[in-house]
Amino acid sequence: MQKPLLQDVDFTVSAGWTGVVGSNGAGKTTVLKLASGILEPSEGSVQLPGHAVYCDQRTDDVPDLLESLIDARDRLASAIKGELRIQDDWCSRWDVLSHGERKRAQIAVALWQEPVVLSLDEPTNHIDADARALLLRALSNYRGIGLLVSHDRDLLDTICERCLFVTPPEAVLRPGNYSSGKRESLREEEYARTQKEIAKLNFVRLKREAQRRISKARNPDRRHSKRSLAVKDHDGRARIDGARLTGADGKAGRLAARMQSRVARALEEVEGIRIRKQYELGIWIGGEYCRRDTLFQLAAGSIPLGSARQLRHPQLTMLPKDRISLTGSNGSGKSTLLRTIINNLSLPPGRLTYLPQEIDLPSSCAILEEVRRQPSDVLGKIMNVVSRLGSRPANLLESIEPSPGEVRKLLLALGIAREPYLIIMDEPTNHLDLPSIECLEAALADCPCGLLLVSHDRRFLQNLAQKRWHIEPEDDSMERMIVSIL
Repeated sequence: MQKPLLQDVDFTVSAGWTGVVGSNGAGKTTVLKLASGILEPSEGSVQLPGHAVYCDQRTDDVPDLLESLIDARDRLASAIKGELRIQDDWCSRWDVLSHGERKRAQIAVALWQEPVVLSLDEPTNHIDADARALLLRALSNYRGIGLLVSHDRDLLDTICERCLFVTPPEAVLRPGNYSSGKRESLREEEYARTQKEIAKLNFVRLKREAQRRISKARNPDRRHSKRSLAVKDHDGRARIDGARLTGADGKAGRLAARMQSRVARALEEVEGIRIRKQYELGIWIGGEYCRRDTLFQLAAGSIPLGSARQLRHPQLTMLPKDRISLTGSNGSGKSTLLRTIINNLSLPPGRLTYLPQEIDLPSSCAILEEVRRQPSDVLGKIMNVVSRLGSRPANLLESIEPSPGEVRKLLLALGIAREPYLIIMDEPTNHLDLPSIECLEAALADCPCGLLLVSHDRRFLQNLAQKRWHIEPEDDSMERMIVSIL
C-alpha cells in the first residue's frame, strides 16, 4: 500500500492570495487540485465556498474557453484581454506561441470565469519582465480566494498575505508573505533542534543513572542468593531469609524500576520532537572540453517564425569554453533559434545535453521509464544528482506522474551521466524550487563544458554567462526580428 503524501492537514483560508511553497514533489500541486475539487482526499473533506478554477503549470493544450474569451465583448473580457495583451489569432497559432504567451492566455481565461477559488500553478513560468508586470497587476485585482504555487520569491512577497509551507506529511499555514513565513519556519526548526538536543542529553543522563541503580540492585541479589551455600549451611540461609524480610534491599530494585520508567518517558520525548531531515545539496557536473575549434557555427541567414514573421541572424559561432545567454521577449524566437542550432549540430552522440522549455506529460513518463531501466550503477549516479537537487529518489521512482520540476532534474541527471561537451537549456529554472535553482547555478558554474542558456532569470544569467545574444525587433512591425551579438 502506497504511503499517503500528506496526512492530518487542516487549514482555512479567506479572500486574498495564499502562497503554497515547498520542494519539488512535496505535494503543492496536490493541494491545489484538492482545493479545486479535481482530486478527492482519501480521508477527510475539502469545503469549497463556490466555483473553483485550477490553472495547470503545463501549457500544452489550448484552454477550453480561450476562443469564447477572444470573441467576448463584455467589459470584463475586454479589460482582461487588454491587461494581458491577448491577441485574436492565438487559438489558430497556439502551436507557434511561446510558452509565456500561452501562460498569459491560460490565466486570462481563468480570471474571466470570476471563480470564487482560483488556484495558479507556477504562473510566472516562461514570463518575460514586461509580461510579469502585466500579470502582477491582473492578479492584484483578483478579489476571490487565491492559491498560488510559485518559486518566484518576489511574487510571493508582493501579493501573498499568508503562506502554506508543505513538508510531507505535514503542511503548516503561516501569516505574512513568503519571507516572513520562511523566517518563522527557520526559527521553529532551530528551536526544535535545540529542544531535541536538550531531550537527548536528559535521556543519556537518566540512562546512566538507571544503569547505576540496576547494578546496585543486582549486588544485593547476588549476596542474597543461596546457590553458592552448602546444603547444610542453615545459618547462612537464615541470614539471607532475614535480609529479604526486612525489604531494605528490595528498595534498590524498586528505585531501579522507577528509573527505567523515567528513561522510557525521556526516550519518548526525544522521539516526539520532529526534526526535518537535512539532505546534502549541490552537485558537480562531469564533462570535458570538446577538442574541436568550435562547438558549432551557424551561417548567417533567416529563420521563419510563422505568420510571415522572420528572425534574421548573423553568423553565430560557439567555442568549446563559451558560456552564452540568449535573451529576448516572449515570442521573439529564442526557442526557434535553439532548435535550428540543435538541428545543425554535429557533436558525437550523447555529447549534447538539452533541456527544452517544456516537457509534456507523455514525454515526462517516458523519461521516468528510461531512468528506471538504467543499470544499477548508472541509476545510482542519476538518483544522487536528483537527491542533491532536493528531491527524494525513492518517492520519485515510485511516482506515476513526475512533477515538471522533477522530470527536469531527471533529464539533467541523465545528461550529466553522459559527460556532455555542450549543455543547452531553455528556461532551466522553470518549475524548480528555490534550493534546486541555487544548486543548479552552483553546479553550472563549475561545469567544464560549453553552456547556451535561455532564461528570464537575470540573476541566473549574470552569474553564469560571459557572452550574450539578444533578439529584438528590427522595426516597429514586429514581423522582422534580429539577433545582436553583445
